[in-house]
Amino acid sequence: MGITFQRCVALLRHALLPLAAGAILAAPAANAFQAAPPADVQLAGQPANTGKATAAGSLMAPVQNIAGRSHISLNGRWSYIIDPYENGYYDYRHMPFDASSSGKGGFYDDRKPKDKTDWVEYDFDRAPTMKVPGDWNSQAEKLQYYEGTLWLRQVFEADPKPGRHYVLAFGAVNYEAHVYLNGKKLGMHKGGFTPFQFDVSGKLNKGRNVVVVKADNTRHPDEIPTVNTDWWNYGGITRDVLVAELPASYISDYKVQLAKGDARRIQGFVQVAGAAASQQVTLSIPEAGIRTTVKTDANGRAALDLPAAKLQLWSPENPKLYTVELSGGDDKVVDRIGFRTIATRGQDILLNGKSVFLRGVSLHDENPLIPGRLRSQGDMRMLLQWAKEMNCNYVRLAHYPHNEEMIRLADEMGLMVWAEVPVYWTISWNNPDTLANATAQLTDLIVRDKNRASVVIWSVGNETPISAPRNAFMGRLATTARSLDDTRLVAAALEIHRKGDEITVEDPLAEQLDLVSFNEYAGWYWASNAEMLNYRFNVKYDKPVVITEFGADALGGYHADADTRWSEEYQDTLYRNQFRMLDAIPGLRGLTPWVLVDFRSPRRQHPYYQDGWNRKGLVSDDGKKKMAFWTLKRHYDEVQRRYPGQ
Repeated sequence: MGITFQRCVALLRHALLPLAAGAILAAPAANAFQAAPPADVQLAGQPANTGKATAAGSLMAPVQNIAGRSHISLNGRWSYIIDPYENGYYDYRHMPFDASSSGKGGFYDDRKPKDKTDWVEYDFDRAPTMKVPGDWNSQAEKLQYYEGTLWLRQVFEADPKPGRHYVLAFGAVNYEAHVYLNGKKLGMHKGGFTPFQFDVSGKLNKGRNVVVVKADNTRHPDEIPTVNTDWWNYGGITRDVLVAELPASYISDYKVQLAKGDARRIQGFVQVAGAAASQQVTLSIPEAGIRTTVKTDANGRAALDLPAAKLQLWSPENPKLYTVELSGGDDKVVDRIGFRTIATRGQDILLNGKSVFLRGVSLHDENPLIPGRLRSQGDMRMLLQWAKEMNCNYVRLAHYPHNEEMIRLADEMGLMVWAEVPVYWTISWNNPDTLANATAQLTDLIVRDKNRASVVIWSVGNETPISAPRNAFMGRLATTARSLDDTRLVAAALEIHRKGDEITVEDPLAEQLDLVSFNEYAGWYWASNAEMLNYRFNVKYDKPVVITEFGADALGGYHADADTRWSEEYQDTLYRNQFRMLDAIPGLRGLTPWVLVDFRSPRRQHPYYQDGWNRKGLVSDDGKKKMAFWTLKRHYDEVQRRYPGQ
């Protein structure tokens, strides 16, 4: 257990050392309010350690920029079997087959009858197929509302070479994934939006290989998110799958960013794993004339600290990205990285030292035109381009980690990002396993995106009701975020309180955050369009105010007068009145109205106006821009004039 403990300590010191294969998570603390060693980046959130060291022995700390390494893609058509009773996982005594003495008996065996007398009750070869990456709900009508277990299988060819490392990487599987390679269990991962990887060195066959995934999107009260959300519970392998090949010693992780508050200095680290941890690693940024060589220590780690006076700073107006090269031994990693500073001073948000207004919009990881999760760069670019068309310089990627490719596109297109974990509404605040799960998902997000200039805010949750257990839980997450990355802002989407015609933010968590960021739905869930103008805000914190949500449902194409709910006119008037109301807040420094596009939600059941859709989008489910889309653009054009240089 010593390796895992050292890794836990390292996480809090920015030292993301790779775990040796087989290291297992220590059991969470018995009480959510007691100090406990932080959980492992990948294994937290799983049930308390049962002592079975084989349960997750191949699950490894993630290799940074895995898609940029030599790899084969496992994307494509995967065979699938629907298994609502989990017959492929449990025997008739409800004991897991993979925990038996033989480890055999489940669907992951991918067994074929030996002859006509043999008895096998499943057949991947004759099963239907679906696209991966892709959720299952949108690919078969019978799966639209399905929540439970579904088995997916892919067959691929490999030619493993001696002395090389091999990694099986998943961008995301919702929610709980059990992964098997050639009939052997690699491990389990929880969390529907974060990446995970397995060390499969020595486990690949020369020739035919079979990977089987048991994906389960069942909602549970103690998970993150919990049973109650306002988005579709898309199940399946929703992001890329690949097998990467690495040399005997390889660069497993790195951080190359500007030092906190210093636009003329690069700080970070490089981490080497494999056969020879201690070696020389060279960092090169050719366009900036930067080159330095460091020597990693016995743990494979070396700090980076060097002057960088000639860098062009990244901003929405000039989203400059540099080619950054890291090389050591037989390994070389190339990334595209931007450099900028972000900070607050009083009620101002400072990007590269200059006051900035966050002209934003919120969005889900969903394409309104093609059912299901975003599947490709084209889907993602379309959403971000709509945001740019409204003159946005910022997006809130709600309510969970979005695809890494989305973040890289934001880097390229010049959009600042609020990145969030799904600590949403009513969480099991007193459950230490739930806290460990939330900590792991937050850590995985920060580890993955720490080199992305576009990410300026880490959000630890959304609309969580105030209580002592919640305050402790969320406070721990805020502390974790700062311990992992002190160069970005930490926030959460808080709730408001109303006393008469006064709106206040009275949340102890706000003291631990960099922004006074909150959701308010004046004109929709409370007050009318006209009545909202009677309200005033009393914000007691000397911090920047960012409105993380406001909005109204409007059925695209439905027109009436401005007092008629569900009409585009009502939504448009609400936006205009919101601007009048919010502009009276002295410290207002950002908006992310809810939401860019209509999205699917089983909560939204009006048969005509909603029909399973949240209609608060500024773009309808058929891609048509509503009236409020253009109203928000005009408002942002005016805001930009108040902040010259943006």
